[in-house]
Amino acid sequence: GDVVVLAREDQPGDKRLVTYYTGTASAEQLRAQAEATLPSYMVPAAYVQLASLPLNPNGKLDRKALPAPDEQAWSRRAYEAPQGEVETTLAAIWAELLQLERVGRHDNFFELGGHSLMAVQLMSRMRVTFGVELPLSTLFDTPSLTELAHAVLQASAAQFEAQDIAQAMAQLDGLSEEEIAALLAQDADEA
Repeated sequence: GDVVVLAREDQPGDKRLVTYYTGTASAEQLRAQAEATLPSYMVPAAYVQLASLPLNPNGKLDRKALPAPDEQAWSRRAYEAPQGEVETTLAAIWAELLQLERVGRHDNFFELGGHSLMAVQLMSRMRVTFGVELPLSTLFDTPSLTELAHAVLQASAAQFEAQDIAQAMAQLDGLSEEEIAALLAQDADEA
């Protein structure tokens, strides 16, 4: 079979890698092969199986005749509904950015057609929505919905603890050393 990978821009400013192939291989097999050999952001987002590749009169590939991928072509993991508030909210943000009807908890941002520009948009949306500052590399390291939701929860827990401790320390300012010692002893008893 033949394989061609193109960057398609079916929506302005939204380039996505699409694989067109002939032969008997399944999209899953091609994806697995791509994932094994390429960095995640270079793995094509859609796989379109054709009986034959369209050629122009000169026998060259006719790129304009290649069909736009349909809903089925975008790779999907078995759908499992998001769980919990963070996953559900995150899924809604992904669905809006990626223009999808639904996003499952095992879906991968890049497999659904996300790319680095969208990743930057996603991170700023997450900052606003969840109040967490995550580096872009988080998404490349943990591109599935569940993993990213976990990263959000960890980041917000870490922030929360730091704020709590800062507030608690501020309240101690007015106390004498004896009172602080008594408080600490009391905490130790309860722990």
